[in-house]
Amino acid sequence: MKRIAVLLIFAALTFAVHADDAVSLYTAKCKMCHGANGAADTPMGKKLALKALGSPEVQKKDDAGLVKVITKGNGKMPAFENKIAADQIKQLVAVIRGFAKK
Repeated sequence: MKRIAVLLIFAALTFAVHADDAVSLYTAKCKMCHGANGAADTPMGKKLALKALGSPEVQKKDDAGLVKVITKGNGKMPAFENKIAADQIKQLVAVIRGFAKK
């Protein structure tokens, strides 16, 4: 029983650390254009006419499609494949999913 409790606590702490890492990564790599809340309401986001990350147009993409855009870039979106690791790109997809309109 103690072993299960320890494993559950470890899993919760690991998830919290990864969530913090993902938010920090988003802040460092994405916030400048996409904004703190993903609404693309920054000067650069407005200049580039970016879609809000919570918009249906972005949210309807499957995870593989979002990974591809982040990895390879798309239009004015730069490629991040040589700048961040594949697991970090997947973490960014999770952050994008968090912007979905409820």
